Amino acid sequence: MARPGVGIKVRENEPIDRVLRRFKRAVNRSKILREYRQHMFYIKPSEERRIERQKSLRNARRHSHQS
Repeated sequence: MARPGVGIKVRENEPIDRVLRRFKRAVNRSKILREYRQHMFYIKPSEERRIERQKSLRNARRHSHQS
């Protein structure tokens, strides 16, 4: 499933550092880099389930202490 790329329009007389900052923010919001890093190597389904279970336990512990 291909995702459309992130694009921004450069405004007239806009400094390049501001354009880069907007572009980086757009890339972060689109989660493209996160998805890319996840697909850099194969994770077995059992390993994915184990990681997901650990993550949910961490979240459960974190939220139980806050209330």
